[in-house]
Amino acid sequence: MEVFVPFDATDPKTRLSDLLDADERSAVARAMLRDVLDALAETPHQPRVLATEDVDCSAPVTVDDRPLTPAVNDALAAVDGPAAVVMADLALVTPDALGRLFEPDAGVVLAPGLGGGTNALLARRPAFRVDYHGFSYRDHVEAATAVGGDVVTVDSFRLAVDVDAPDDLVEVLLHTDGRTAATLHSLGVELAPTESRGAVTRRS
Repeated sequence: MEVFVPFDATDPKTRLSDLLDADERSAVARAMLRDVLDALAETPHQPRVLATEDVDCSAPVTVDDRPLTPAVNDALAAVDGPAAVVMADLALVTPDALGRLFEPDAGVVLAPGLGGGTNALLARRPAFRVDYHGFSYRDHVEAATAVGGDVVTVDSFRLAVDVDAPDDLVEVLLHTDGRTAATLHSLGVELAPTESRGAVTRRS
């Protein structure tokens, strides 16, 4: 089974701009991609990166600078058999978490993100197509049902946390010691406890 890992190599993680400059955001994004590829390397499945421009990584790269939805749908359509999509910003992902995605024998397996997105999926129905906008998890349940697929939802903290905003970095620093956490530490990003919940700050 082929696993597609979409990756914005051009201008990644703009919602981190208040904390990190463009080069730093690129370094963090690439560290997350490598954490995802490291986890996939411990599964039986071959990842392929769908990147907006060429990127140096351990997996084959297909360059496609179109928006996420058409790029992923064309990749799925070209596969004869099951295919999975795992987002490149799942810095907390582990081989065990991916195993929970790959294990269910269902037409479509979905791993929702916090806030209603879809962080990972496995499609065994050839007609299934993605639509990444808004509450895409709900839309993907409907799309799977429309093509006659039974749907399994994976309840996984490590698949649910994607890194988009500064607050998401709290989870990375608390729960991982991989490439992303090391990159954040090298940039001076550290935990900053508050009265209500954790946050991050940068050493001066």
